Amino acid sequence: MPDAAIELRSTLTCPHCGHQATETMPTNACQFFYDCKGCGMVLKPKPGDCCVFCSYGTVSCPPVQADGKDSCCR
Repeated sequence: MPDAAIELRSTLTCPHCGHQATETMPTNACQFFYDCKGCGMVLKPKPGDCCVFCSYGTVSCPPVQADGKDSCCR
């Protein structure tokens, strides 16, 4: 039985200004920084998370989805 499809788009919500932007996630690496298009703040992962998508996105990053984990890749 094939694994569930990996979702490549996630909506990031800036914790500073609330701006939301839907972005395509990289499939081969975690994204450590993201420049908010609303306020210009540089988002960084929360402690214990591997990337900004796991911290601020509606969908976890592809490596986490592929591993079927609720926590971020290490």
